[in-house]
Amino acid sequence: MGCIQSIRCKPKSFRDSIIVLELNTSIDSNPTSIDEASSVVLRYRTPHFRANARVLVPPVAAKETWTIGWIQACNHMEFYNTYGDKGMSSWELPDLRDGKIPAISDSDGVNYPWYGNTTETCTVVGPTKKDSKFTVSMNDNFYPSVTWGVPVSDSNVPQLSSIHRDQSFTTWLVAINQATSETLVLQTIRWRMRLRIQVDPEKPLGHRAVLNEPVAQEQPRILGKNEPIPSNAMVKPNANDAQVLMWRPKNGDPVVVIPPKY
Repeated sequence: MGCIQSIRCKPKSFRDSIIVLELNTSIDSNPTSIDEASSVVLRYRTPHFRANARVLVPPVAAKETWTIGWIQACNHMEFYNTYGDKGMSSWELPDLRDGKIPAISDSDGVNYPWYGNTTETCTVVGPTKKDSKFTVSMNDNFYPSVTWGVPVSDSNVPQLSSIHRDQSFTTWLVAINQATSETLVLQTIRWRMRLRIQVDPEKPLGHRAVLNEPVAQEQPRILGKNEPIPSNAMVKPNANDAQVLMWRPKNGDPVVVIPPKY
C-alpha cells in the first residue's frame, strides 16, 4: 500500500535516502608521549583517534529537524597505576566494571547524547528543497596526570612503578529526528587504546618512565553491520562524571580517593 504525501512516511523516506558519501577513521601513528616536567605528576598524551564522515541528506519535506553527528560510548576500562608493593590507584566506572551496563556515554557532558556540538554535529531544519552535503568529524585522546607519590599519602616521595591502560569504545554516526527522537544508526566504529608505561621512581626526574608495547595502536574497525546504541549511552551520566578514583592497597580495604561527580 502506498503512502503518497503521508507525513507518517517521511522518516522512512529520510531513512532510505540519507547517504554516507565517505567515512574515514584512524588512530595517529605517533606513539604516546611522556612528560616528566612536573615533580608532582607524570603526564602522558596518547595519539588521537579520529573519525570524519561526509554525509548527503535528501530534501526534508516536512517541518522536521534532523541532527547528524557522532555519539560515543566506553565499553571497557582498565586504568591502573601501580606503586611498588604499596598497592595501586585505579580509575573505575563502577556500573561498567560490575557488568550492570554494557557501555557508558562518552558525551562532552553538555550536549547529550552527542560527543560534542562543534565539528561533531550538523543540523538540518526542514522543509528544504535541495540535498544538503556536509562533513562531521571528531577526535579523542587521553592526557591524564598521575601522581608520583601514593595518592592517599601526604608524602610526595615518588613510588609510582607502572601505568596500565586499556579502554574500548564504540562510536556511532547517527541521525536523530529532534521532534520524534527517531534514531538512525548510519555507521558503527569500534576502537581501542592500550598503553603500558614502566617507571623507575629511583631515577632522577626526566629519566624515570619508559613506554612499553604497544607503541603503535591497532587501527579502528568500521563494522559491516551496525550495532544498536545502548539506552544508557544516550543519557547522563557520562564517563567523566561517573568515574571513581580508588586506592587499592596490597593490605587493607580499598579507599575512594575521588568520588563520582554526579
